[in-house]
Order: sequence, then structure tokens, then C-alpha cells
Amino acid sequence: MQITPEEIAKVAHLARLELNQAEVAQMADQVGAILSYIDKLNELDTQGVQPTTHALAINNAFRDDVVIPSLPQAEALRNGPSQNGEAFVVPKIIG
Repeated sequence: MQITPEEIAKVAHLARLELNQAEVAQMADQVGAILSYIDKLNELDTQGVQPTTHALAINNAFRDDVVIPSLPQAEALRNGPSQNGEAFVVPKIIG
């Protein structure tokens, strides 16, 4: 499937992209090559092939949650340059 430079220019305009003529021509060739490859993939017989979301059949790759003691608040606040006894004090960003 081939795509024309005019179609590329139209899509670029809709996407608010500024492309010069050389970029439009290059993009038309590249998109055409991609669409040709997709056409080639569409020729494959995929009957009976289950859709997948991941290449490996992994159900849960996460570790089990284990409760461990955390750093005491006072010790964590001791490392900050500015704190109020309950939390770190940072400059106001939104006015």
C-alpha cells in the first residue's frame, strides 16, 4: 500500500507539524514501507492463535508483600534540611 505525499502533508497539517517537501517525501516512503509490511503480515494465517498481551506467560511477576519495620519518623526527618517535626518543609510552588 502506498501513501501519497499529499496525504502525508494533510496529516502533518492536522497534527500541526511543519514538514518541508523533502521531509514529506521521506515520510511518505517510510509510511508506505510500514504499510506494505503490515499488508505482508496480514497474509499470515492466524486462525487458532490466541491473542497475547505479553510474550511470556507470566501471571504475577511481583514479590509477595512482606511487612517490615519502617524508618521512624523522627529519624527520617533528621536528614532533611528543613522540617517542622511532622514533615519536610519545602518552598511553595503554586501561588
